[in-house]
Amino acid sequence: MIGIISAMQEEIQALLNELKNIKTSKKGMRTYYTGTLFGKDVVLVFSRWGKVASAATTTQLINDFDLEEIIFTGVAGAINKELNIGDIVIGKHLFQHDLNASPFYKKFEIPILKKEYLETKNATKLINASTKFIDAYTTYINAEEATTFNITAPKVVFGDIASGDKFIKSLKKIKKLNKTLPTAICVEMEGAAVAQICYEYKIPFSIIRIISDKANDNATIDFSRFANSIASYYALGILKNYFDN
Repeated sequence: MIGIISAMQEEIQALLNELKNIKTSKKGMRTYYTGTLFGKDVVLVFSRWGKVASAATTTQLINDFDLEEIIFTGVAGAINKELNIGDIVIGKHLFQHDLNASPFYKKFEIPILKKEYLETKNATKLINASTKFIDAYTTYINAEEATTFNITAPKVVFGDIASGDKFIKSLKKIKKLNKTLPTAICVEMEGAAVAQICYEYKIPFSIIRIISDKANDNATIDFSRFANSIASYYALGILKNYFDN
């Protein structure tokens, strides 16, 4: 069984709409939806925002279901000028940008694990699935919605992601992240926490992030609308290709 997590239900609504043979279970204020998606046994859940919420959800998911891998999907803010709204980032290394246990550990280093970042698995397969999606994304995304969000020529990028319990919305904060984590290309609030839980439980983890904004002073996008009409359908198309391989 494959576990699929997002921070908001809007980000996986298109997947829920395609889910067959649905059964639900509720624990810890979360609803876990099991069923078949494109012929694969899956369990879907939205974790809510932040590292604590996503870590708790992932732990429950692993303990309650027999999982072969976990995939996180959702939106992120770009902190690299080469990224545009609608681009897909497949995570490589996941950092916690707000973790600092110095002087006992180096900045960003996870206590006891002694790792500054965690690596994802199955990246090549996910990159291929995303590239195939991009070639036909207009069959999934409403043209009017794409125009609204200025999505014209989306691309797939394999890169590092910074996670933290802060909503990054200023150029000053972006410049600080660019300096302290120069390889990170986008920022969000869950990925590194999920990666850590998966690492500790030895569950392969991968992550899809759809760029929704530039994480700057102009980051005033309608996240709910973008998640529901864009990110959710990106996830649908990408995972269809991923499961078909």
